[in-house]
Amino acid sequence: MPQIVFLPHEELCPEGAAVEAQDGETVLDVALRNGIGIEHACEKVCACTTCHVHIREGYDSLPEMSENEDDMLDKAWGLDPDSRLSCQSIVSGEDLVVEIPKYTINHAKENH
Repeated sequence: MPQIVFLPHEELCPEGAAVEAQDGETVLDVALRNGIGIEHACEKVCACTTCHVHIREGYDSLPEMSENEDDMLDKAWGLDPDSRLSCQSIVSGEDLVVEIPKYTINHAKENH
């Protein structure tokens, strides 16, 4: 079973976390199931960038990015070559190391 290591994030998981994932789950669903409240203002439909993350290890194991995800990422804060939307990043058998950016483009957080 793959493991996702979430690097420490000041608000969401100050100590970091290493959690089990199922193949076919999104990084966002794994985080939420484990109490890591990554923002997801569009309810996981690839219509915003609030669930933007950096895949620091295991990036190549993820399915190829869709054109829609690529277009949305252009609006993300702190974009880098390892950026993905966690709602679109599907675990595919390999361990991942994920960094959650400090900021999102939202001015106010959603209550999920």
